[in-house]
Amino acid sequence: MPPIPGSGLAKGLAVTLRTMTKKTVTAQYPDTQPELPPRSRGVIGLFEENCTVCMLCARECPDWCIYIDSHKETVPPAAPGGRERSRNVLDRFAIDFSLCMYCGICIEVCPFDALFWSPEFEYAETDIHELTHERDKLREWMWTVPEPPALDPGAEEPKEIAAARKTADKLAAQQAQQAQQAQQSEEGGTS
Repeated sequence: MPPIPGSGLAKGLAVTLRTMTKKTVTAQYPDTQPELPPRSRGVIGLFEENCTVCMLCARECPDWCIYIDSHKETVPPAAPGGRERSRNVLDRFAIDFSLCMYCGICIEVCPFDALFWSPEFEYAETDIHELTHERDKLREWMWTVPEPPALDPGAEEPKEIAAARKTADKLAAQQAQQAQQAQQSEEGGTS
């Protein structure tokens, strides 16, 4: 039996009418902010206090989009008779987001935890030259970085924390012992 002429058109219109009567699921972006997953990759935030200008991030970047300038300063000796030390001081830290491919290698190789993923994604510019963000802007994004997920309660305590706790406990015990000896000497002297 041959198909009825126009039946395909009727089926298509039926699908269209069914779709038109359903509620839309499209979120209108500027009015409604999207719900991003935790730890999503937006831009890179800089925690400037942790940066030692080791240049690992700039050297490992496959796009060469990180620009770092620094100078050396002489630090006076910590103790009398010691020698002066020199340290690097950060002058410029910039990332060109028009070149960046958001691979995260710079964040992974940073040994001092100075770079972090921020979920911020609204940084569009009308001029491509304005996509090079300096350290002030990168520092602003640092404060939008979410807290890391909590550790597993059954996990082993990190070695660094265990060593620090052991040293602190030993120091507290020594101070308590010294206080006790001082108290005993006062009691012996007043009798």
